[in-house]
Amino acid sequence: MARIAVIGAGMGAMAAAARLAVAGQRVTVYERAATYGGSVGRFERDGFVFDTGPGLLHLPAVYRDLFVKTGKEPLESRVRLGQVDPASRHVFADGTDVRLPNASRGGVVSALDAALGAGAGERWGEFLGRARDAWDRSRRPLLEEPLWADWRVLGRDPYPAVRRRRLLRGARQATTVEEIGAWELADPRLAALLDGYALSYGLDPRHAPASAALLPYLEQTFGSWYVGGGMRELARAVYERCLARRVEFVFGAEVTRIVEKDGAATGIELADGSVAEADHVVAGIAPGPLVEWRLDADGDVRPSGIDATPPGRFTVLLALRGARDPGAAHRTVVHSPDGCAEAAEVFAGRTAARPTVTVLRPDDAATRPDDGHEAVTLTATVAPHGPVDWSDAALRERYADVLVAAAGAAVPEIAGRIVWREVLTPADTAALTGAAGGSVPAPALAGAEGRLLRPANPTRLSGLYRAGGWAHPGGGLAHAGMSGALVAGLIVEGADFRGSQ
Repeated sequence: MARIAVIGAGMGAMAAAARLAVAGQRVTVYERAATYGGSVGRFERDGFVFDTGPGLLHLPAVYRDLFVKTGKEPLESRVRLGQVDPASRHVFADGTDVRLPNASRGGVVSALDAALGAGAGERWGEFLGRARDAWDRSRRPLLEEPLWADWRVLGRDPYPAVRRRRLLRGARQATTVEEIGAWELADPRLAALLDGYALSYGLDPRHAPASAALLPYLEQTFGSWYVGGGMRELARAVYERCLARRVEFVFGAEVTRIVEKDGAATGIELADGSVAEADHVVAGIAPGPLVEWRLDADGDVRPSGIDATPPGRFTVLLALRGARDPGAAHRTVVHSPDGCAEAAEVFAGRTAARPTVTVLRPDDAATRPDDGHEAVTLTATVAPHGPVDWSDAALRERYADVLVAAAGAAVPEIAGRIVWREVLTPADTAALTGAAGGSVPAPALAGAEGRLLRPANPTRLSGLYRAGGWAHPGGGLAHAGMSGALVAGLIVEGADFRGSQ
């Protein structure tokens, strides 16, 4: 029985802990905060309940597999998991309003044709077909297998962009998200739809590789799912699964050093000076002085992707008086009137004057004190803390007003319904997770010469592994969960491990 020390109680770290415990290892999780879940948090006040991290789950198969492999019981036996329909509502700058059904490519095509005009849905459907090809080509190495030793081959973009011939000029092919929108989708609203997906994951559509087409493909193919009571309930279920498999948790335990001997990790040192010996250490935390975070020995690729410090999230939690509209969509995206200007501001380290705002309105009695009130969450992708001083109270409130004004397109008379609001910024994320600038990691993507890959799960220090959104295969609930599966496989099976099945 090997001793495993896990640093952090985020979703990837807990997924690794549960799988390792089932494999017969003695696992202890050390978490500096007072609770589990990492960025999958919850805010409660006056009977209102809000998710402070992800609001929906995509690729639920990752957590279904976790629960089957660690207890031979379905995920649904521990949480209320259901698809939201419509998957999303989109309000564009010209007033166009479209609702996209959940996990129905034909339904999405029909909805776009009806709202945007004949042919729009067909172009989007053809785009999804190319995105499916990219998914088929990259699914195993990007999600289900440890990062290849020859990771540079993933620098080639798997998206089969349309090759368009031009008179007297060379043929052109889209290499970025922005170019797909301009050259293949050929409608500013479809382009805004695609840009919105990229931006929501913290990617700059002007530079993100065409392979980012995977993001809308995954959502529209495998569906958008909500956990009853909020996404925090998923974190609770994973935590309880760890406890059932005799994983020990030590909260309020800040790890300050990884103990090394003869080129191998042999334990961890805590802030109080005590040392916990271990045969393996799993670091489920953001990059920092504890863990070397360059991808390869030469150090020429960093997991932060194209930008040195990726964006963060600005969130406004709204307690509203008045009942939720019966026909309200769970998720509405109010698109910026100028997505290019928005991206230019965010990735230059400034506040965008007209951001794209996502409005979450769960139809869940567990999130509100009674049916005469509603809990609504607004989010926007913003520059990280540092370039913008998100600790400035006046700025926080001014920018919250900007999001509320935009959300009026999704929730009529929203400003007059506010009982109170709570504002969370990248400065808060930085304090909670330790991520530089309060950045939120994006999923790993092929293309862009490997700049959007994440560091491999094994490190150059023998016995030290990375898990969570800052490691392969990147950010997001599903990807973080897969990182835990990969780490557990590498520790238990060693060099023979070829990936999740």
